[in-house]
Amino acid sequence: MNTTKTMCSVSILEYQRCEDWKTCDRKRTLWLVSPSLPEYQGISWDGPADGEPPMPIVPEPEPTYAVPRKEQHKFTIDNFILHKMLGKGSFGKVFLAELKSTGQFFAVKALQKDVVLMDDDVECTMVERRVLSLAWEHPFLTHLYCTFQTKENLFFVMEYLNGGDLMFHIQNCHKFDSHRSTFYAAEIICGLQFLHSKGIIYRDLKLDNILLDIEGHIKIADFGMCKENMTGEMRTSTFCGTPDYIAPEILLGQKYGTSRNSSNPSVPTTPFYPRWLPKDSRDILVKLFVREPERRLGVKGNVRQHSFFREVDWTALENRQVDPPFRPTVSSPSDCSNFDKEFINEKPRLSCADRT
Repeated sequence: MNTTKTMCSVSILEYQRCEDWKTCDRKRTLWLVSPSLPEYQGISWDGPADGEPPMPIVPEPEPTYAVPRKEQHKFTIDNFILHKMLGKGSFGKVFLAELKSTGQFFAVKALQKDVVLMDDDVECTMVERRVLSLAWEHPFLTHLYCTFQTKENLFFVMEYLNGGDLMFHIQNCHKFDSHRSTFYAAEIICGLQFLHSKGIIYRDLKLDNILLDIEGHIKIADFGMCKENMTGEMRTSTFCGTPDYIAPEILLGQKYGTSRNSSNPSVPTTPFYPRWLPKDSRDILVKLFVREPERRLGVKGNVRQHSFFREVDWTALENRQVDPPFRPTVSSPSDCSNFDKEFINEKPRLSCADRT
């Protein structure tokens, strides 16, 4: 996959103060602007959280679809046909959408502005946008093509990964064999270590957030809980994550760093591991789930050098030159059979205000 980053004239998120917005004590809102306008080139972000310095915007690369440059900043929801709903949560919805002008398919994430503001998730939305900008530099992160807005929603247009997520697949097959588990774990490590190299910790690693592309390679998705500027000995203490996957140090209110991505306190100690689990698999789990972060594998010792990964060619893997052990069944670019039918069967629609 070509991950070369180039300039693009599609929309980007700008976070700015709204001084005349008297109805909200935060007096902050989200705006979408086009970097093709000279005054917005290289714009920095206003109002960073936790006293951190602003992070410069990284422009997106050119979209793979053919859209005249002069029109690239004019996308609206009316440029897309919403075919299916792929997921839904408190944040909003994710749709399978077709770009009318080219017939290509994308995953469009719609965030409700009022919910973002009520839940005080403005900074999370900003962080997700910034991390998605960096994702073009790595093959195992979900890629963003453009963003735009309506009166009620913010939209992220992302690549459509119709292989489904790992939760869907493990529910179907009940367990992954050793080779498949090793492959997924290795590609996930590559993606997480790339984020760490950029000073970003992920904080929401779970099967639901690991998608498969059509070839069977993984893509890490959903960057709303990421934390930026975590370089060197930097630590944070924000309580966040999915309950079943929160690390011990977060539950205890302790400061943490990149070691948080390696732990899961819901996994029991060694006597409760199944007997059929290979020795190498058991050993790496024991070392990853050490409760003391400073003793955890990945902090103490290089996780890539563990015997569990002894057959992994890391250079070939990062270049996507290793054939995936499983290729999802995909019949067409719009196939959504690898997604939860509870959502697929629901009619895909936005509010009336967004369609007019």
